[in-house]
Amino acid sequence: MNNSKIWLSSPHMGGNEQQFIQEAFDTNWIAPLGPNVNGLEKDLENYLENQVCVGVLSSGTAAIHLGLVLLDVKAGDEVICQSLTFSASANPILYQGAIPIFVDSELDTWNLCPIALEEAIKDRISKGKKPKAIIAVHLYGVPYKVEEVRAIANRYEIPILEDSAEALGSSYKGQKCGTFGDIGILSFNGNKIITTSGGGAIITKTKEWKEKAVFFATQSRDEAPHYQHSEIGYNYRMSNICAGIGRGQMEVLDSHVSLRREMHDFYVEVFKNIKGIHVFKVPNADYFSNYWLTTIIIDSQLTNGIDREMVRFAFESENIECRPLWKPMHMQPIFGEYSYYGTNVAASLFENGLCLPSGSNLTDEDRARIRLATNRLFKKSTIT
Repeated sequence: MNNSKIWLSSPHMGGNEQQFIQEAFDTNWIAPLGPNVNGLEKDLENYLENQVCVGVLSSGTAAIHLGLVLLDVKAGDEVICQSLTFSASANPILYQGAIPIFVDSELDTWNLCPIALEEAIKDRISKGKKPKAIIAVHLYGVPYKVEEVRAIANRYEIPILEDSAEALGSSYKGQKCGTFGDIGILSFNGNKIITTSGGGAIITKTKEWKEKAVFFATQSRDEAPHYQHSEIGYNYRMSNICAGIGRGQMEVLDSHVSLRREMHDFYVEVFKNIKGIHVFKVPNADYFSNYWLTTIIIDSQLTNGIDREMVRFAFESENIECRPLWKPMHMQPIFGEYSYYGTNVAASLFENGLCLPSGSNLTDEDRARIRLATNRLFKKSTIT
């Protein structure tokens, strides 16, 4: 059996990306503007619906940063951020000289806990520091508790910056993720549902905000025949070449989502008779997940002592990449000094959770190797 590396989530080309790239070369649009940039933005707006405006950028991180700029987050302001997430959700808070306030997860979606969120807001207000924004994440493609988080945000008049980096193709009650926040963001990193090699997008409710984001992303150049700058700018615009990759990828987005969901179904079947392994899934039919990554929780008390690391190393020995869940931000050395609200849900998920290979380009042979590695690790004593 082939022993080549099975990656956690690798790029998956659709076939037409090179046509858009070649057109950019043929027309000499080798710049951070051009037909592919405009076309990708329109493709995304049509896909997301809900009359949003999209600006494509160099990364999802850049989109979060510009979202904070648009929300007028400045040095010394406080921004609430989901703790169980990738560091790119939180790093831009520090770019602005602002202060992150981390909040625990809940067990239904693993996302921002509404109870801890409101506790954090009340406590910060009591200390004279009303949070300037809330960064809510759709972790691993599972939507957060949209209505509960929005109700709290509205109650205290705090805008939501919706981190949908992992959730393109996911939805809640039929509405696409990325369109729930006051501002939303997407990521097109190489490991995402679709990729532009690197890249991201900012999603706004108005054309004016989209144009302001693009203004900031192109070094904040004022209208003048010379180079004039009245505001701080950034080199955050997506290139026409990368946007060409994205246009080709948009043609296969729905297919990629379906294939990721099939991988999730595969893992549900593989682990269905193994005691102590829980495959994470959406809580009910209101939630539709792209299952960007399929994740499991391992209860070593039920697996005869097999824990998260033993599973990871067993797969690694078979040249199959797995990875622990995101280490919560409040447990990271760089963020250890900042306030945290909640209990130990995020910490427990990190301690016992594992991300499994979930790419849309995995083959039947890959799945056979994953199944074999699972059967080798979990003996009959752990199988019901």
